[in-house]
Amino acid sequence: MTRSSEVPGFYRRSIAERRAFAKEWAGLTDDEAKAYDFPPGIDPGTLDRMIENVIGVMPLPLGIATNFRINDRDYLIPMAIEEPSVVAAASNAAKVARSAGGFHASTTAPVMIGQVQILNVPDPAAARLRILDRKEELLAAANAKDPVLVKFGGGAKDLEVRIVPSFRGTMVIVHLLVDARDAGGMNAVNTMCEALGPEFARLAGGRVVLRIISNLAIHRLARARATFLAEQLRTETASGPEVVDAILDAFAFAVADPFRCATHNKGIMNGITSVVVATGNDSRAIEAGAHTFAAWQAAGGVVRPLTTYEKDRDGNLVGTIEFPAPVGLIGGATAVHPTAKANVKLLGVKSARELGEVLAAVGLAQNFAALRALATEGIQRGHMELHARNLAVSAGARADEVDRVVARLLKDHEIRFDRAKEVLEELRRGGSG
Repeated sequence: MTRSSEVPGFYRRSIAERRAFAKEWAGLTDDEAKAYDFPPGIDPGTLDRMIENVIGVMPLPLGIATNFRINDRDYLIPMAIEEPSVVAAASNAAKVARSAGGFHASTTAPVMIGQVQILNVPDPAAARLRILDRKEELLAAANAKDPVLVKFGGGAKDLEVRIVPSFRGTMVIVHLLVDARDAGGMNAVNTMCEALGPEFARLAGGRVVLRIISNLAIHRLARARATFLAEQLRTETASGPEVVDAILDAFAFAVADPFRCATHNKGIMNGITSVVVATGNDSRAIEAGAHTFAAWQAAGGVVRPLTTYEKDRDGNLVGTIEFPAPVGLIGGATAVHPTAKANVKLLGVKSARELGEVLAAVGLAQNFAALRALATEGIQRGHMELHARNLAVSAGARADEVDRVVARLLKDHEIRFDRAKEVLEELRRGGSG
């Protein structure tokens, strides 16, 4: 029988009907299909309204990072991520930073960029001035589209006009700068851009194509800094000052080489993205903005790390971070997903700017922890123990068998699935273990 993925009216079916179709399509067993079940406390109808064609959930482990002190306030940080060691590493780094006062974080105003693309403009330079001459009138028209946002101090604040060459000809690009307050800003910004599009086209004498928010939110930055005392960085084989220098060497590698920088910044995003996901914000927007910001900062050079590291006059390590943080507490999944709502309450943040400050602290902590591990014992030590535990479970080990399988895998330095199965079989045959 030939299967077809063309399923008319699939979206009109119930969750149960869609799931039954998927089960039959893939030949899933009853036990395998149970993986799609909704956990207690989650209303299937809520999730069914969030995206299309819902059949179930894809749960991620949700952990809590401890020890964080940010701007003289303590936080428990919810982190949703599947990668081992991330939560533990962030907690450990926060403990080290805490000894020197914790993290000091700040954010800029929550200003987002809306872009309007205008093509076929005969006189781009003059068109730019024609638009800027009408700036106050255009901003007022934009703000008329969202009086509630304006009431709370937000709204369209400024206009910028850029002339951008392209292989399709010169483009006039208008940037509408909108203070989104505690929202992510997508809906408000897009609505304003669409409303102003015809007037921009008339003033420029061209045609409007795209009217859309930019995820390179260079006006909505989150920043954090922390001091990591050298005396707390010593290991069994290296002194504190030696570890500081090793971390600085690792940072220099990321500055000099884009292949290393990609992994350096990925480690930062391990922390940031896990909090973004836990709070129901748009992780793809944050990731895209952060990585593009790292390239944009380089101004034609190699991509830059999102963090910096220096040595202070006392020989301690000082870390800083800066990146776009267009997150919100109003609207989107944050406002409707029950787990996200609980996580925001657990975190205790009262504004989008405060959430951005938390993200900056977590990103810096995560990066410091990774560099410290890389520069001393190597990154694999913590990873491998958790990986071995996952392999033991995947091999079928029961709760009372997992620790013994893990111990053997680590002792033999053979962290592989086939070896986990062998060890488990030996244990069950009455081997020494």
